[in-house]
Amino acid sequence: MSLGLEHQAGNTINLRAQYVGTRAVNLPYTSQVNGYQTVCQGCFAPFPYGEPADPRFGPVTQLSSGSNSHYNGLQTTAEKRLAHGLQLQVNYTLSHCIDTVSNGGFLPFAAGGILSPVPGDLERDRGPCDYDVRHNLTASYVYQLPLKLRGALGRAVNGWQVSGTMFWRSGLPFSVLSTPYSANGNGIVNGSGPQFASLVPGVPLYAHNPIPGVTQPGALQWLNPNAFVSTVDPSSGACIGGDTPANCQFGNLGRNALRGPDFFWSDLYVTRWFRLSDRVKMRLDGQVFNVLNHPNFGLPVLGYAGVPGNPSTQTGFGALTYTTSPPTGLLGVGLGGDSSPRMIAFQGRLEF
Repeated sequence: MSLGLEHQAGNTINLRAQYVGTRAVNLPYTSQVNGYQTVCQGCFAPFPYGEPADPRFGPVTQLSSGSNSHYNGLQTTAEKRLAHGLQLQVNYTLSHCIDTVSNGGFLPFAAGGILSPVPGDLERDRGPCDYDVRHNLTASYVYQLPLKLRGALGRAVNGWQVSGTMFWRSGLPFSVLSTPYSANGNGIVNGSGPQFASLVPGVPLYAHNPIPGVTQPGALQWLNPNAFVSTVDPSSGACIGGDTPANCQFGNLGRNALRGPDFFWSDLYVTRWFRLSDRVKMRLDGQVFNVLNHPNFGLPVLGYAGVPGNPSTQTGFGALTYTTSPPTGLLGVGLGGDSSPRMIAFQGRLEF
């Protein structure tokens, strides 16, 4: 469903807003339906203990239809037509996407990866889509300097054109997982499904200051490792508190419950034409990519949640270690020449 409205203020500014709502039902997804666990009777439900549901088969990948997806978005645009040397356009989208399995569990997106649901428990994975971006803002502008100076100074200053673009979006969602069981060679066999960690009540989820024993040199902390607890102790591979049905269960943290860093990027362009003769013109351009030299980081490196208060089980958890690719760049995105630092280029062109 799509609804829209448009308003024009005066003769120079247009305002447009549009609501978009979509719903997709009975989407395909995959799950492993013949898995089992060898930890204890009643552990890691719904997996049976000791042997698979049908011992005649090994891993069985089942393709089902039943995953749902819902998207709601408000798209707005403000456009200032060229007047007094200034032209401006701003686009903002407020949206929310919820599903149970993104991309059918077949292919990873930048955030979620392949996390097929636990068999028979699809609704447990209901949460933000892997590609859910709540806020997205883009803007572009062109400004013709209106100076009318005379003489040599006027020839040097008049006629410069300044333009630029700006991108900002809120962070992508991601999940925090529990360490898989591995003590005494036991665990979940031929199984699948995300083994989420659990939240520690009352503890802040994010911590951006270095944490001794956890934050590695050259990394920036994003998550608070003491806010998450794994079902399994990474140091032993067994369930925390002992291998009992009460301790050996999947965690209570939902899918895509956390958010990564925002993304911000702005480019600046400066252009001027010089008439050298009746038939020859020279154009000078200055291009500044990431003009504010703002770093943009990818999702934190998670590994698995550890044991709160025990840094040896949390080393490197929730840290930012790499930058993301910009939407524009000097050498072309994906060619290996672009990165987050500010880049400046100058060029000249003769036309005759």
